[in-house]
Amino acid sequence: MAMNRIASRSRQRGLSFFGLVFVGVIAVAVFAIGGQSVPIFLEYNAAKKAIEKAKVESSVAGVRAAFDRAAAIDDISSIKGSDLEVTKRGDKVVVSFKYAREIPLAGPAYLVYRLEAQTK
Repeated sequence: MAMNRIASRSRQRGLSFFGLVFVGVIAVAVFAIGGQSVPIFLEYNAAKKAIEKAKVESSVAGVRAAFDRAAAIDDISSIKGSDLEVTKRGDKVVVSFKYAREIPLAGPAYLVYRLEAQTK
C-alpha cells in the first residue's frame, strides 16, 4: 500500500505554488513593460509618417512647420519640428530624427529606447 502511494506521488505533475508565483510575477512585469512600450512605438510610427509627409515641403522651415502640424494632430510629444535634421541629397529632401525614451523599472533601473528614422 505504501508503494502505491509513493508511486502515485511521483507521477503527479504541475506547477508548485512558488513556481506559480514566479510565473505570475514575470507575466505582470511583461504586461507592465509592454503596456508602457506600446504607446512609445505608436508615437514613433506616427513620427515616421509625419516626416514622410513633411519632406514634400521645399524649405527647412516648411518641413519643420509641416511636422509640427502633424505632431499636433497625432499627439507626438517626444520630438518637435526644431529637433528634425533636414538635409538635401541631390534634388531630394531627407528628413531624419533621433531621440530616446525611458521607462522607469525599479529604483535606478530604466529601460531605454533609442529611436531614429530617416526618409528615403
